Amino acid sequence: MTGRMLAFMLASLTLIAIPGPNMIFIVTRSAAHGLRAGVASAFGVETGTLLQLTLVGAGLATLVAASPLAFSVIKYAGVGYLAYIGLRALRNARKPAAANAPPTPRRRLFLDGVLVSAFNPKVALFFLAFLPQFVRSEGELPAFGAVFIALALAADIASCFAADAIGRWLRVRSGGSRVVGSIYLGLGLFTAVSA
Repeated sequence: MTGRMLAFMLASLTLIAIPGPNMIFIVTRSAAHGLRAGVASAFGVETGTLLQLTLVGAGLATLVAASPLAFSVIKYAGVGYLAYIGLRALRNARKPAAANAPPTPRRRLFLDGVLVSAFNPKVALFFLAFLPQFVRSEGELPAFGAVFIALALAADIASCFAADAIGRWLRVRSGGSRVVGSIYLGLGLFTAVSA
């Protein structure tokens, strides 16, 4: 299993490095709200990934993949949630900035991350296509899943640091929330039109 695990780790790192909706979500949160918000969002996203892995292990992801209706319902629920986050950010951009406005609660940031990842059926399809190349039995799934989530979380947190550094100047500009809201809406549109 050691050779398969090393190959799995290398393949996982390659795939994790390709930006997708989860990574864009985390980077946007870090840039807009700071490092702690990004880290809370990253833990939420990877909790959603854990839920997806659980679905794969239970065989439910196969049902979603086989049912175009189920796939579409989950996909458009995710699109709707991304649009909601984007519109909320655009609405907040219109409000005058309050010097002592309370930050977004970390619990909310975490939950947003869970929902963005959980409502992304492509994550489950990815695991359905990717894991069988390495996992030989259901008993190995938890170990391979844990390694993937650990690698993804490490990459997410590194992205949080980079995005926070860039986001410092974005957060002081009046158009910062507009940019963030537009990114979420664009991400929702991309998700809606992609196969």
